[in-house]
Amino acid sequence: MQVVETIAGFRHLLDGTRHDGGRVGLVPTMGYLHDGHASLMRRSVADGDAVTAVTIFVNPLQFAANEDLASYPRDLDRDLALCEAAGVGVVLAPPVEEMYPEPILTTVSVAEVSARMEGATRPTHFAGVATVVSKLFNIAGPCRAYFGEKDFQQLAVVTKMARDLNFPVEVVGCPIVREPDGLAMSSRNVYLDEHERRAATVLWAALQRGAAVIEAGERSPAAIVDALVATVGSEPRATLDYAELVDPATLAPCAEPLASGQEVRLLVAAQVGRPRLLDNLGVTVP
Repeated sequence: MQVVETIAGFRHLLDGTRHDGGRVGLVPTMGYLHDGHASLMRRSVADGDAVTAVTIFVNPLQFAANEDLASYPRDLDRDLALCEAAGVGVVLAPPVEEMYPEPILTTVSVAEVSARMEGATRPTHFAGVATVVSKLFNIAGPCRAYFGEKDFQQLAVVTKMARDLNFPVEVVGCPIVREPDGLAMSSRNVYLDEHERRAATVLWAALQRGAAVIEAGERSPAAIVDALVATVGSEPRATLDYAELVDPATLAPCAEPLASGQEVRLLVAAQVGRPRLLDNLGVTVP
């Protein structure tokens, strides 16, 4: 596995792979990697990408002034060991001054799909995500890029951006990886103490409850969202931010009534102790 800190070095290695007829798989991350990230790397390897390339960069543009940029967990040695075990060929781990050598005046924003949910709570977040991912797509060149469905709205934003701007990149969404008790894996789970860790499973419980209500025949989006809200509300350590039932393609709220065969997505976000946690679940209406 080759580890580089420069954009030029990363480009050179990936251009060489394509020159030899191989396809590149790209996994953008902010580091402090876990098995959810590793599943994206393994997917790239399984898909037959000639080289799986990972980027490890805590992007300051996607943090607001009151968020955890300075304290965001970092462990590069551990990250590199996980990458190597997963079959990664190249890692780009640039310092901030390599990615942003001067004040950045150009940003990328994706309207509509970024406006609600996370976009309402963190108004500058998705512009920071879209800007850094557009840079990474330009740096990496033609490739498949793998993103987890845990950040479902982020996946929608990146997919729309890649289509709108004609990046030579195929965005691949990959399933959420969960702990044995159902909690979605996240780098910020490290912030949870023992009591908060148990409480955090209420997000998965809420999603399961919403799916069960749909399976039982409920077709009113408002009633289904009420089931999500009530479940999260049953956990005193969790403070609900939002609960939504949306069209997975557009992220627009589902209209009443739901139709048989319709694909829908349940999403929840809640504060549990220090971290704000996200989770979601896709459901096909019976």
